[in-house]
Amino acid sequence: MDGGMSYQRFPKVKIREMKDDMVKFELRETDASVANALRRVMIAEVPTVAIDLVEIEVNSSVLNDEFIAHRLGLIPLTSDRAMSMRFSRDCDACDGDGQCEFCSVEFHLRAKCLTDQTLDVTSKDLYSSDHTVVPVEFSDPNDPGEQRGIIIVKLRRGQELRLRAIARKGIGKDHAKWSPAATVTFMYEPTIRINEDLMETLSLEEKRTWIDSSPTKVFDIDPVTQQVVVVEPEAYTYDDEVIKKADAMGKSGLVEIEAKEDSFIFTVESTGAIKASQLVLNAIEILKQKLDAVRLSDDTVEADDQFGELGAHLRGG
Repeated sequence: MDGGMSYQRFPKVKIREMKDDMVKFELRETDASVANALRRVMIAEVPTVAIDLVEIEVNSSVLNDEFIAHRLGLIPLTSDRAMSMRFSRDCDACDGDGQCEFCSVEFHLRAKCLTDQTLDVTSKDLYSSDHTVVPVEFSDPNDPGEQRGIIIVKLRRGQELRLRAIARKGIGKDHAKWSPAATVTFMYEPTIRINEDLMETLSLEEKRTWIDSSPTKVFDIDPVTQQVVVVEPEAYTYDDEVIKKADAMGKSGLVEIEAKEDSFIFTVESTGAIKASQLVLNAIEILKQKLDAVRLSDDTVEADDQFGELGAHLRGG
């Protein structure tokens, strides 16, 4: 607050498209810093559950133990209750051992090939001690009807795999296996203004040539009026091709394209560990907790232990 003027803003969110594994939304009336903070929290700080400890009893497959343990860790597990679970390092029920019902989930896998046909060992062969934490269902894109799981290893006759695995809560900042996001991107919403007077000086063929210079379908010709219209402003990739083409045609200023600095279009894709919509909500909740912690440090000297120089700086020390 400076001289009675407030810098507080009230961001607005508008959902465009929402599926279990993907959400597209607009974030308006806020800064790029807030948009980027939200993006980074979604990628690296929203907790999920992933396999973190593997005890292998028998492994006569062609893959070594570490290879299989790594593949198991990367299998996404349903993590709807991850926000309420404890981190194993903070769990007082098991003294940080990370093997109790409050901070972990146990899995077992037993597979042996008894025929001449290759046996696919998949995530469907992992049996969980908690029905709310199970491997995410995976279907082949070419055959969506068949739920066949994620392949862990292939076994030939006589080969066997027996193991016990412990899944724990974690965040993507510690290891990518805990990241619930497949992709999180945002783009500035473009404002496109066509100079109609200058456009009228072009022939129909020149208009088509100019439209085709854009690598994406941003402009088109209205079949009735023969005017150039903007059909998909968000398809614009800030490549400046149409501006360069206009300059080459001797028609500088034919179109003006600016990025709205307070308007962003987000695309969020989830690994399936949590729904994409829940991923956004969890990220907002975590961002609020982090801001509360900074605000709290403004009032308490004790927060110096947690925030060090930042806490003292916020209090003007």
